[in-house]
Amino acid sequence: MRTAHLAWERHGDEPGLLLLHGFSDSGACWQPVLPGLTAHAGAVTLDARGHGSSGLPDEPTGTAANAADAALVLDELGGRPMVVIGHSMGALAAAALAAARPDLVRALVLEDPPGPHHTLAADGMPSWLAELQALDLDARIAKGRADNPGWPDTEYEPWAVSKGEFDPRYYDLPYVPGPSLVDSLAKTACPTLLLYGEVARGGLLAPSDADDCADAAGGLFLTERVAQAGHCVRRDAPEAFLAAIGRFLSDLREGVDRG
Repeated sequence: MRTAHLAWERHGDEPGLLLLHGFSDSGACWQPVLPGLTAHAGAVTLDARGHGSSGLPDEPTGTAANAADAALVLDELGGRPMVVIGHSMGALAAAALAAARPDLVRALVLEDPPGPHHTLAADGMPSWLAELQALDLDARIAKGRADNPGWPDTEYEPWAVSKGEFDPRYYDLPYVPGPSLVDSLAKTACPTLLLYGEVARGGLLAPSDADDCADAAGGLFLTERVAQAGHCVRRDAPEAFLAAIGRFLSDLREGVDRG
């Protein structure tokens, strides 16, 4: 499906989940955990601008633009509020969406977002991404497997494909930083689950950062640190990731306050 410059897909029954991926990934990178998520509700996966099959308009990029893109798709779907699950860059967009358009967000799940005051300023394409784009698909898959040997086998191909799809023109466009995670959370009132890993394994949040997020949040805020996981919690610990989200969604349905 397409809405303006955006590519997105529906999975399962009536959508109740919107999935926003991290930087250099794509909506297809949610495929390995989709069966576990769609057991609870239908889902929509969205390719961020310049990622996957989405286009890249000649206008500024950044968190606010990604949040506005997500709102565009949700409005296209009828404006029904959804549980928005975001990883990293997508987590910042999810929180910004909840702050700007609370009518569209029933609840948030934030998977290891950047630090609470980080605004993802972009100075140029990271060397690691440029190196991956210089490889063919098989070599990218092999690189992903070598660097992340603990991931489920189903993760490597969508991850590798997404790196080749990323549009390097992204770095030719102006970047508008912010809002930061704490700024967005201070303006939200919906239930929020923060899932994060261990800094020693590449996670972006320390427990003190999670505390800062909880202090800033305007609504029910739950945190869960996932042992043996780094920045990509769902790839490093998919069972724990799905179990945590399952509990959160069950509590939402039953109106349970675990705070």
